[in-house]
Amino acid sequence: MNAEDPQERPDYVTAIINGLERYNPEAVGTLESYLQLQCEQRFVDCNANRTLLKLYQLNPDRMKDEVITNILVKSMTQFPSAQFNLAMHLINPSSFSAASELSEAVSKLRALNAQLEGAQYARFWATLDSDDLYADLTTDIDGFEEIVRLRIAQLVSQAFREIQLSVLEGWLGLRGEDAVRSFAVETCGWRVEEGQVLIPRNPDNEAKKTEIREDVNVEMFTRVIRRSWEEAA
Repeated sequence: MNAEDPQERPDYVTAIINGLERYNPEAVGTLESYLQLQCEQRFVDCNANRTLLKLYQLNPDRMKDEVITNILVKSMTQFPSAQFNLAMHLINPSSFSAASELSEAVSKLRALNAQLEGAQYARFWATLDSDDLYADLTTDIDGFEEIVRLRIAQLVSQAFREIQLSVLEGWLGLRGEDAVRSFAVETCGWRVEEGQVLIPRNPDNEAKKTEIREDVNVEMFTRVIRRSWEEAA
């Protein structure tokens, strides 16, 4: 999935991003509606969302906390990447007053993102279940948990050929071996045998033989020995 220029992006949004309309305050409503479409249809357009955040910088009176948190959650689903931090840098620091709801929400989202970026998947699911606020922050993102699970599974398939079912259970935030087995087999197309999940070979998880050759001939050794004798003399 191309999060910078997704194929789902309509032409009118492309015109805003690439033209002078990206400075027009009236484009805020259009980009907010487009963000809602992303949330409903499970794709993300980080380029368009950053354009919206830039408009918020120029027009702070139009800023909406819910839109900002939705952009951050959508950016988070692109882990591991810089998308979340890129969005964070476009949010005006003055928006984060010490006791504001936005400040608390962003702090919690940053914690979640750090866990995903650090591949602390089991900890991510535990944190997500630890506070009802997390459910409130992700409720607008259709299929948020499934999107994260699919992304984790993709990363696992790039790094492993075999993994314990119990480990995968924690990483996917699923309860019970039956649920993990169903996800692994039916969703990912993997095999499960004797408590082990077997992942098909692919270009990313296949061990590749690397040969390192150093072309050293007798003449080179002779020069080194001659130089050492000259230095000793």
